[in-house]
Amino acid sequence: MDLFEYQARDLFEKHGVPVLKAQVATTPEEAKKAAEELGGGVVVVKSQVKIGGRGKAGGVKVAKNPDEAEARAKEILGLDIKGHITKKVMIAEGADIAEEYYFSVLLDRSNRTYLAMCSKEGGMEIEQLAVERPEALAKIPVNAIDGIDDAKAKEIAEAAGFDAETAAKVAPVLTSLWTVFEKEDATLVEVNPLVKTGAGDILALDGKVSLDENADFRHPDHEELRDIDAEDPLELKAKELDLNYVKLDGEVGIIGNGAGLVMSTLDVVAYAGEKHDKVKPANFLDIGGGASAEVMANGLDVILGDDQVKAVFVNVFGGITACDEVARGIVKALEILGDQATKPLVVRLDGNNVEEGRAILAEAAHPLVTQVDTMDGGADKAAELAAAK
Repeated sequence: MDLFEYQARDLFEKHGVPVLKAQVATTPEEAKKAAEELGGGVVVVKSQVKIGGRGKAGGVKVAKNPDEAEARAKEILGLDIKGHITKKVMIAEGADIAEEYYFSVLLDRSNRTYLAMCSKEGGMEIEQLAVERPEALAKIPVNAIDGIDDAKAKEIAEAAGFDAETAAKVAPVLTSLWTVFEKEDATLVEVNPLVKTGAGDILALDGKVSLDENADFRHPDHEELRDIDAEDPLELKAKELDLNYVKLDGEVGIIGNGAGLVMSTLDVVAYAGEKHDKVKPANFLDIGGGASAEVMANGLDVILGDDQVKAVFVNVFGGITACDEVARGIVKALEILGDQATKPLVVRLDGNNVEEGRAILAEAAHPLVTQVDTMDGGADKAAELAAAK
């Protein structure tokens, strides 16, 4: 889950990272009031969208007083930044910036460790810097057990080329940012820019944080950070039903048991779709090891709620959950859904108790259900039916 900048700022403050005071506003009038409460001086009005490039798009503007803050907020609210509409702005205290730096710590999946990146040259062009002068961006592996302690923070600062005086001020901030990363179960904590003020203080001016949703059970408070309005309604519904679902841009809905089988099904459907009007998979949905009637009904309900779906391919290999249980689940699910089930279902069962499962579906003889013997055959039939709609 990606956070808005103001949410990242709040987490930074919670864990001792030095930040400036700020408030959130949803109207120009609220922006003016926030600027007044922040002292009435210079503030920065910043679009709150989960995308980069806000500054270049006109989503970050300086205001010298509350009246200007109101005017700048009026310009920014409603601004479209790469398809993201600004609904909130953050009003932050102005800072006397002497130097801008960059720091991030992230999950490095390729090397199965964490990685800290740091540069003396922060700002909007960090991506360009990484490409054109990679030597200016220090990359230091971070051990998951040791994390970023004082010694590691000093190593990172020195590798980035900070002088001794600045490194001594930067290092404690890096350890605090690691605390955010570790305590909040993040996969990314980024500060750009991390600045030194004219007075020599180090401040985190712009933060980006991504949280690992697999750790939500440890963080009930993270639910408050979720941006419901920005989530796909079908994915939100699936999450509430405890389904492993990801919406895709296609026409063939897919249900399978086991992530590996579902991924393989995506591939064969995409391949089959090439000769059937180029239809594509519409989703990833893994019902796991238990395919009860309720689970199957919930899965079908979510998939059939997608207007793009023209046909559904149920691809199940019976193991712990036998095929006869799956078949009963499908029949019961169709009974539960009733008139809501209007799209054809192609069902391929194999594995434990497959003959019994196929017999149950044959006896039910539901007009929407077509049985097939193989995964390739099922993918081809589902793509054909979707293309015919």
